Amino acid sequence: MRTIGHFIGGREVEGQSGRFADVFIPMTGEVGAKVALASAAEVRAAVENAKAAQPAWGATNPQRRARVLMKFLELVQRDFDSLAELLAREHGKTIPDARGDIQRGLEVVEFACGVPHLMKGEYTEGAGPGIDVYSMRQPLGVVAGITPFNFPAMIPMWKFAPAIACGNAFILKPSERDPSVPMRLAELMIEAGLPEGILNVVNGDKEAVDAILDDPDIMAVGFVGSSSIAEYIYSRGSSNGKRVQCFGGAKNHMIIMPDADLDQAVDALIGAGYGSAGERCMAISVAVPVGQVTAERLVEKLVPRVESLKIGPSTDTTADYGPLVTKAHLEKVKAYVELGIQEGAKLLVDGRNFTLQGYENGFYMGGCLFDHVTPGMRIYKEEIFGPVLSIVRAHNYEEALRLPSEHQYGNGVAIFTRDGDAARDFAAKVNVGMVGINVPIPVPIAYYTFGGWKRSGFGDLNQHGPDSIRFYTKTKTVTSRWPSGVKEGAEFVIPTMN
Repeated sequence: MRTIGHFIGGREVEGQSGRFADVFIPMTGEVGAKVALASAAEVRAAVENAKAAQPAWGATNPQRRARVLMKFLELVQRDFDSLAELLAREHGKTIPDARGDIQRGLEVVEFACGVPHLMKGEYTEGAGPGIDVYSMRQPLGVVAGITPFNFPAMIPMWKFAPAIACGNAFILKPSERDPSVPMRLAELMIEAGLPEGILNVVNGDKEAVDAILDDPDIMAVGFVGSSSIAEYIYSRGSSNGKRVQCFGGAKNHMIIMPDADLDQAVDALIGAGYGSAGERCMAISVAVPVGQVTAERLVEKLVPRVESLKIGPSTDTTADYGPLVTKAHLEKVKAYVELGIQEGAKLLVDGRNFTLQGYENGFYMGGCLFDHVTPGMRIYKEEIFGPVLSIVRAHNYEEALRLPSEHQYGNGVAIFTRDGDAARDFAAKVNVGMVGINVPIPVPIAYYTFGGWKRSGFGDLNQHGPDSIRFYTKTKTVTSRWPSGVKEGAEFVIPTMN
């Protein structure tokens, strides 16, 4: 059986801790590989390697750093098919969905290729008598990213591309559930010309995470995962003096107004609610029809669509979605469905008993649809992260606006309407970080920033876009005056522009 180690100093190295985790093939339920779980000492070795390599990389001019990323883009395009197949095999998402995972990551790499412009500082000539003032952005040094299982290509690239473009060395701790694609991306970065040690990958669990959070030479940490772990990482990392950005769970609502194109709304709900088996932090998991008539029409159209979802192995390019990532997660999602029944929600479509001929041991689940879910239920309050959509009926627009605004999570939200005034009012007032208007999954394009509010995000700066450059750099401001402008005698008051 294949054993996956770590990627340190430009090559894969064997794990030394003696601890390993199973890497499953979700479509069959088999164990496909063993991945080493790093000890604190192994994390420290990766940090020391990165620390030694970073000064020379930071001193490399930004245009040359960008050229490495440009070559990396070329190499990923060359290997796109094999990367998508590898990703689908370990995660469970379909190959077309895996391709989207990779492409979304590449778009941030493309953005990071503009780093020569993005890192430019400011300059003011004659700010005072003979005084010029200018600022510059400089890399932090060694930084780290802790990334989740659900986007094993996209989110690592969201993290390491801007960090490395800015001149930092990067320690990546990907999910131990699907580590092969992050390891392969590191290999491609070396092939693209990245110096050894600038991108190191350590696979591991909580021991590796804590070692990253406690290491004095790691200046910043980015994380994506559940809110409870995001809060832990933010608290522990910040208390150790690090810059930290953490993105957690979500409960994304989609408001369906009475004037909405209902066929368009149903198409959006099916794709955004059940795509990738619901294992997306931007998945729509709550449908909010406004008014009784809208709700009844929505249910009438939605039920047969959920019942006819095509679930298949990751290799089936015609499948709507594939298996969940592990058996443990499958059982957790099923338990939420049972909880919803106990709480009094009406289960209109029950996909818990779905099986796929020839893949009976795979981690499959059919689509589930609840109606008459209320805000007091746990299936509404908590993130399920599976193919489960809940309908929460709202009497009017004001109630529909309150639901996502008052929820503990504030990642994404969408409204479907033909009324421009209602859409504009909703976008301005809703207490959520990313808003879609007739767009079900409002993930911003790469040159805008991605980030949720409330318990969906911890920290002041978001992912990708201009915030990523701010997060991975520190600003230095220089005030200069040359002898010809210096007055004689000491000055004992604070300098001003007078």
